[in-house]
Amino acid sequence: MFLTIVSFFLLLGLLIFFHELGHYLVARRNGIEVEEFGVFGFPPRLVKLFTYDGTVFSLNAIPFGAFVRMKGEDMADTSPGSFNAARKRGRVLTLLAGPAMNFILAIFFSIASVFSGFPAGAAHPLLGDVPPGTELMGVALEQNDALIRLNGQPVYVDVNTGELLTPKRRTTAFANEAGTVVILRGDALHTLQVPFATRDELELLLDDVPSQPALHTQITLVAPGSPAEEAGLMPGDIFYAVNGEAVTAERNIGDVVRSHLGETISVTVLRGDELYSRDVLARQDPPPGQGAMGVGIGGNLMLVTLPFFQSIWQGIVGIVAYVQAVIALPVLLISGQLAPQDAAFSGPVGIAQLVGGAVSATADTGLWFPVWQLAAIISAGLAIANLLPIPALDGGRLLFIFIEKLRGRRVPPEKEGVIHLVGFVLLLGLMVVITINDIRSGPQGIDWSQLLGP
Repeated sequence: MFLTIVSFFLLLGLLIFFHELGHYLVARRNGIEVEEFGVFGFPPRLVKLFTYDGTVFSLNAIPFGAFVRMKGEDMADTSPGSFNAARKRGRVLTLLAGPAMNFILAIFFSIASVFSGFPAGAAHPLLGDVPPGTELMGVALEQNDALIRLNGQPVYVDVNTGELLTPKRRTTAFANEAGTVVILRGDALHTLQVPFATRDELELLLDDVPSQPALHTQITLVAPGSPAEEAGLMPGDIFYAVNGEAVTAERNIGDVVRSHLGETISVTVLRGDELYSRDVLARQDPPPGQGAMGVGIGGNLMLVTLPFFQSIWQGIVGIVAYVQAVIALPVLLISGQLAPQDAAFSGPVGIAQLVGGAVSATADTGLWFPVWQLAAIISAGLAIANLLPIPALDGGRLLFIFIEKLRGRRVPPEKEGVIHLVGFVLLLGLMVVITINDIRSGPQGIDWSQLLGP
């Protein structure tokens, strides 16, 4: 609990501090005076740290976030140097600066999550249509060959992208260095000696020959007394084929088993460097919590690290995809493609539980991916939320500037101030409702153990 509370306040404090820092820097750039920058917490003030260029920098009593108080934020002040006296362009840029800073932070955290290593579904590549005469370092290849090892290292491709993940070694030290290639062909593993071995040639092969991920569905548990246990299946076994047909992303084990309920099926698994074939009954009415065969299955995961510049690109792509998904939420809800309970919002309690879970996962595994990834998501979410056209938020203030542009004159500051006050009260009420729902819903979190593997 202590770790959850501390990590929550530290992360949210950091994100809100940079949000307010964006407002502060751009406000000063546009001639808007900033009376106070609470670098940590909300009033009442505890300590006046220093004064710089007319701005008081302070620490405050309520340990949540930070704030910037600009001159004229009460809407009545239109004197020189106030927010209301600034040009429309300056006000727009100042309001956008906070969310922009959060987007920048989100991209930074996303890049860090990729660069520090991230879990990816890993599978051996199964070759498709192989042109006659196709070779890998002198070894003739055939359709449905699965590449298992190169020089003792497993050959894995990303389940989602098909990109080569391993082996890490790009080239051998000497051109005449001998190597080995392990190929799964039919029901037999073949270890072949080759005059040389390079990752580069393997990449060229996978670029030229159609392939799909295979051998990525792994047994995670076997129920006592189940048909799987009676057949000798074990945790760690990887499904290769069912009834003689390869298990792939398109032809997954669940679909195959469901189509043969009540029958005995032939299952081939890869255990280490050996293939085992077993006959297993696919039960029609298994005990609660067990599948037809009595096995739990999961993806074969591995930690992937990317070069620095590729990490930058993947980090940006990840945040863009997240923003697109959030923007699409209303359409999915209205069209019925997404159930309301699957799009539930989290308040401070729910977010604190998520942060605590990520920090605990990092402490347990030594992997920083959970913390970086969650920080990126929360920072991007904070930016999007602040841009919503709701009074009291940055987006609400931007909406009034847009109305001013259309009308040719401002909404009276007194009326705008009242609207923002009402919006603020409603937001507080909504936050209370969400918080109560978080408490009633019980502990929330991401099952990082499933994502990071054992």
